[in-house]
Amino acid sequence: NAEAILGINKLGFGFLEVGSVTPVSQRGNSKPRLFRLLEDSAVINRMGFNNLGSKRVSQNIKKLKKNSFVLGVNLGANKDSYDFSKDYIAGIGTFKFAADYLVINISSPNTPGLRGLQEENSYRNLINVICLEKNNLLLEGIQLPIFIKISPDISLEHLKRIIDASQEKKIDGLVISNTSTNKNLKLSSKFKNEIGGISGSPIFSRSTKAVAMAFKHSNGEIPIIGVGGISSGIDAYEKICAGASVIQIYTSLIYRGPNIVNEIKDFLLFKIKEDNFKSISEAVGSRNNDFL
Repeated sequence: NAEAILGINKLGFGFLEVGSVTPVSQRGNSKPRLFRLLEDSAVINRMGFNNLGSKRVSQNIKKLKKNSFVLGVNLGANKDSYDFSKDYIAGIGTFKFAADYLVINISSPNTPGLRGLQEENSYRNLINVICLEKNNLLLEGIQLPIFIKISPDISLEHLKRIIDASQEKKIDGLVISNTSTNKNLKLSSKFKNEIGGISGSPIFSRSTKAVAMAFKHSNGEIPIIGVGGISSGIDAYEKICAGASVIQIYTSLIYRGPNIVNEIKDFLLFKIKEDNFKSISEAVGSRNNDFL
């Protein structure tokens, strides 16, 4: 709901992302809907895009005296929407002046039917609509990067088709990846069979492989926000070396606390010196084949 941006920014992040935000406020799924899998350093959630709605969230953002950090808004669709694509277009319109970039979340497992937008024909139809709206923004003089957030559960061949379509339409980048519903993950917690999306350590390898495949298939030409199971500086560096231009964390804040941010940054500084890189950007995709 964009209610804690300044406080979270003080933890040391380079950029922040709020959401998911839907056009109309909604309560989300019934509680309990969030489970800590302590033994697995994981979380299962079935929140269901509980949020105050795009108008209120946009107002919260506009109240800020924004400084140097980059702010993204993650757009979702209302559960009872008859046309998900219209919800995303509405979100773009609402946040076109408030956000530095937008994410189209088509991979949450907690809104029925939403992941269907990743199917090839549906995906192409969606990004056609998104790109038309982007062109309209350009006519207004607004350059707003738009990323698509995808699931870690799609096959690598399916991922390649998404990348092909994304490059064809010049989508600005991909967020890889969302939570997983894979039942083959080896989990120990008593909550392991709860319905919802799994985040945290168990999905690190799966999401990192998807990052590596996306980087390789696109010849490093499509920017990737790498997310999924990063719980240490080593994890962060591996995600970057696989092909992520920037990274995000969520679950590790729960298990490692706010100090994880500076721990990751310190480790990244150490590694780029050790590997004789002038900057972190030189490390992006540098060990891509190791993760395929």
